[in-house]
Parts: sequence; C-alpha cells; structure tokens
Amino acid sequence: MTTPFFKHHNALVESDKIGKNTRVWAFAHILPGAVIGEDCNICDGVFIENDVLIGNRVTIKCGVQVWDGITIGDDVFVGPNATFTNDLFPRSRKYPKEFLKTVLKNHCSIGANATILPGITIGEFAMVGAGAVVTRDVPANSVVVGNPARIVSRISPSSLSDKDTKTIFEHKKHGDNRGNLFVGEFLKDIPFQPKRFFAINNVPSNHNVRGEHAHIKCKQYLICMAGEIEVLLDDGQTQEKHTLNSIGQGLYIAPRIWGVQIFKTESSVLLVFASEYFDELDYIRDYQEFKSLTENSVKS
Repeated sequence: MTTPFFKHHNALVESDKIGKNTRVWAFAHILPGAVIGEDCNICDGVFIENDVLIGNRVTIKCGVQVWDGITIGDDVFVGPNATFTNDLFPRSRKYPKEFLKTVLKNHCSIGANATILPGITIGEFAMVGAGAVVTRDVPANSVVVGNPARIVSRISPSSLSDKDTKTIFEHKKHGDNRGNLFVGEFLKDIPFQPKRFFAINNVPSNHNVRGEHAHIKCKQYLICMAGEIEVLLDDGQTQEKHTLNSIGQGLYIAPRIWGVQIFKTESSVLLVFASEYFDELDYIRDYQEFKSLTENSVKS
C-alpha cells in the first residue's frame, strides 16, 4: 500500500500518523506514537520519539532528536543539531513519572546547535540564535542569543508578510489581587495602526453567523470580550479554524482573507480593530468573486 508521504528507503518510520506530502529522509527514525502533520521536511538522521506532536510545514534539519513531551506548531524551523531535553535531573535508568512539556509555537525558529531545556515555551515568530542555551520561556516575536539565552531584539510583526501574520497573538498579562490587565500594542505587537473599531453583541442563536466577506486592503484584529466565537479563515487555497474565548488572545486577519465568525452563545461579544476607515468598495462580499481574485493572484 502506498503512503501519502515520501519515505527514503533508508528511513525507519513506525508511525502511521504522518500527513500527506511530508518527506522523511535517510536514517531518520520515527517511533509509532509520533504524530506529524502535512508538508513537513524531516531531514537525515532525525530521531522522533512517541509522545511527540508536530504540526504542518515544519522543517527539522539533520541531527535533531525530538523527545517525548515535545509539541511543535505549524511552520516551525529547527536547525541542524539543535538539542531538546525533557528531564531536568536525568539519571541512568531512572525516569520521571511524567516528562516535562516543551512547546514550540507557530512560526518560531531554532538555530543550529541551540539547546532547549525542558518545560519551556518558545513563542510565535520567536527566533533562537545558533548555539543559544534556552533556560526560560521565550516571548513571541523575540530574538534570543547566548548562554543563558537573553532577548537582544524583537521582530516587528509589521515586517512579516500578511500571509505569515494571519495568526493568534497572546496578550501580555499582568495580574494581582485587583484582577487581570491584558495589554497589546499596535505596530509593536499587532502589525498595523488602527483607524476604526467596532463591536458586535446580542447575536441571536438562530442567525449566529457574521462576517462572510474579505477586504482588499483593510487589516483586522479580533478579540472575543465575552463568550466564545469560532472564526473561519479562507485564503482561497487553504482554510483555518480558530476559537476565540479569552480577552488574553487576539486574531489578526490580513487583507484578501475570507472571514466568517460564528457566535457560539448569545452572550458573546466581539471587538474588532480595523486598519482603514469604512469603505464599501474595500469589501468583497461574493465568495465566487473572492475565489476568482485569489486564483488570478496566484497565477500572476
């Protein structure tokens, strides 16, 4: 039986949970419990253990071992000979009841020969420099280098392509006995300067679908202030689904992305910041027209 992914004849692949168009090269070894998404590139000499979840479009270069307890998001790059760990106090033939969890969030990059200690989260779009030793969480959009790794700069989301920044952003949280304060800064954390905002609430359960359009140039940032809202995004080729249910997160939507919001409860409240003033000519409200525009854009 043919597999939906490519496997080099010198690779040992024991997992049957590998997505289509993924490529597994020579002398890679993937254990039975590993889950790997679509369109990944697993290079020569990579070892992947059982309790591992790898997203879509991930590149893992030569000489990397991905141990139990590691989760890798979509569009992540792991450089050659990067080292992951999952036990802070390793002893021969003595195993913890549960390995510490390490999470690499969407779009982050790990440089060659970097070492990632266990129980750490690498934020979205973060970059870990070559040879860095990461001993604590790395915030989103940060660049860290050295031993121990320290933040030396930040990547402005505005420098990223629109397609790359169609994603969830985690808001900074400050809490004490008076409550929680969530912060996001436009142009620094969120890749545009807003000119307009609007809010939607009291959406009836019998007609709970909003949006159903795309914009030619307007960028949007969505925050669910109460309840739960499911957001469907379509770039004309692929579809994504995001669930918003916390003011601690926001969803950026680039221009020319078809968006649909489904209000899961009548108490749900949606706050939207927009990069442009209202202009009906900026709207694409017909899906077939949207598909035609995106297809022509791909061809050109």
